[in-house]
Amino acid sequence: MRPPTTAPAPAATGGELTGTGDLLRLFLRLSRRQIAIWALAFLALVALSVVALEETYPDAAALQARAMLLESPAAVMMTGPAFALEDYTFGAMIANELSLWLLLPAAIMSVLLAVRHTRAEEESGRLELLRSLPVGRYAPAVAAMLTVALADVAVGAATTAGLVITGMPAADSLALGLATALTGLVFGAVAAVTAQVTEHARTASGLALGALAAAFLVRGVGDVIERTGSWLSWFSPLAWAQQTRVFVDLRWWPLALSAGTTLVLLLLAASLARRRDLGAGLRAARPGPAQASRALMAPAGLARRLVSGTFVAWAVAMFLFALAFGALASSLDDVIADIPAMGEWIELDLDDLTRSFAAVILSFLALCPAALAVSGVLRLRAEEREGRLEGVLASGSSRTGVLGRWALVVAVESALVQVLLGIGAGLGVSAGTGEVAWVGELTAASLAYLPAVLLLGGVAVALVGLAPRLASLAWVPVVWAALVVFLGELLGLPSWARDLSPLTHTPLVPGAALTAGPLAVMTVLALGLAAAGLLGLRRRDVGTA
Repeated sequence: MRPPTTAPAPAATGGELTGTGDLLRLFLRLSRRQIAIWALAFLALVALSVVALEETYPDAAALQARAMLLESPAAVMMTGPAFALEDYTFGAMIANELSLWLLLPAAIMSVLLAVRHTRAEEESGRLELLRSLPVGRYAPAVAAMLTVALADVAVGAATTAGLVITGMPAADSLALGLATALTGLVFGAVAAVTAQVTEHARTASGLALGALAAAFLVRGVGDVIERTGSWLSWFSPLAWAQQTRVFVDLRWWPLALSAGTTLVLLLLAASLARRRDLGAGLRAARPGPAQASRALMAPAGLARRLVSGTFVAWAVAMFLFALAFGALASSLDDVIADIPAMGEWIELDLDDLTRSFAAVILSFLALCPAALAVSGVLRLRAEEREGRLEGVLASGSSRTGVLGRWALVVAVESALVQVLLGIGAGLGVSAGTGEVAWVGELTAASLAYLPAVLLLGGVAVALVGLAPRLASLAWVPVVWAALVVFLGELLGLPSWARDLSPLTHTPLVPGAALTAGPLAVMTVLALGLAAAGLLGLRRRDVGTA
C-alpha cells in the first residue's frame, strides 16, 4: 500500500485588495494616452487663455468694462459667481470666468475614466476574467478610482503649471489646480455609484453626466439669486471649487467639502457593490418586447436607438446655453467702447454689434452638432469592435446599406440640432433686444453651417470605412475647428492654418453676405468622403481592430 497523501493546501487568495497594484498598472497603461492628452489640453487651455485675456483686457478700464457683462444673469449662469466687481482685477476675471470651464472638463474626464474601468469592464466580461485570478473583491474598483485620481492630479498639476508660467500668484494657482482635481474626483465618485445602479456603461455615464448637468444648473440658479453665491449654490460641487475665491480672497476650507463628499460617495459605492452580483446592477434592466419592431430591425432604426439619446441630451443642454449666450448680444454696446482689443478676439462689426455678435454665436454653437456628428458615426465603429455589427450584417443587411443609413440618421439628427441651436440663439437675442424677428433670422442663418457640420461628419465616415484603426482621428478636425473659432485671431494663426477649419469657409451670417460657393464645395466634399467610406467598408474585412 502506498502511504496516504495529504491534499495540497489551497493557495492563499489574500485580502479584498489583493492585486490592486497590478491592476492599477494595467489601467494606467490602457489610459495613459488619454490622460496625457487631457493633461496637455488643460495646460494649453489655461496658458493660452491667460495670455489671450491679458492681451484683450490690458488695463483697469478694460477690466471694469468686462465686469459690466457679469451684470447679466445669462453671463453669471455661463461662468460663475461674480466676485470683486467694484474693483475688477485680472485675477478676479480668471476666478469668475475661467474656473467653471476647467471644472466641467475635469468632471467629464473623471466620469468617462471611472465608467470605463468599472462598469464597462464588467459589461464586456473582462472583469469576470480578472476576478478568476487571485484578485481581491475590491481591487478592480480601487485600481479604477486610483487611476481616476491620478488623472485628476495630472490635470490639476497642468492647471497650476499653466497659471504659474503665465505669471499668476503661486498659492492661488495651486488652489485652483487642487479645486479642479477635487471636483473631478467628486464626479468620478458619482460615476462609481451610478456604475452600481445599472448594468450598462452608457447608462452609468449618462446618469453621472446628468448629475453634472444638475450641479451646473443648481450652481447657475444659485449664483443668479446672489451674484457671489447664495445658499442654493452650496448644493453644487462646482460651487465649492469656485467659492475658494482664488485670486480674490483665497480660502481653502470649501475644498474640504469636495474631499469629504468624494469619500462618502466611494463608501456608498462600496456598500452598493456588496448588494449585487457581478455583471448585474442594483436596478434590473427592463425586459424588452418579445419581438423587435420592424423599424428597429432596420439599420436606420438601430442607429436611431443607439445615438438619439445622446443627441437629445446634448441638444437640450446646448439649447439652454444658446439661449443664455444669445441674451448677451444686446449687452455689448457699452463694453466694446472700453475694450477695443475685443475686436482682435472675435470678428465684430462696430456698426451693427448685435447682428455680428449673433453671427459669432452661431459659429461657436456649430461645434456642438459637428462633434455629435463625429460621435454618432464613431458609435458604429464601436459596435464593430464589440462584434455586434457582424450580427447586423448576418441578418441580410449590406455593408454599404448599414453605413449609409447610419450616416444618414446621424446627418439628419445633426441638422436638427443645428436648427434647434439657431432657434435658441434667436430666442436669446430676441429676449435681450425685444425684437421677435431675430428668431426666424438666426434659425435660417444656422442652416449655413450645415455643410461644415456634414464635412466633419464625412471625415469620420471615410475613416470608419477606409482606415478603421485610425477612426478616432476624426476628432482632430473638430478640435482644430474649435481652436480656430475660439483662439484663432488672438493666437495670430496664419490664414492657411485657419483655412483648414471648415467653419472658416462658412460666411458669418447674418452679419455677412451669404456666398454659396464655399458651401457647395464643402457639401460636395462631404458627399465624396462619405462615398469613399462606403466603398472602403465594402472592400475590407469587418471587425478589424
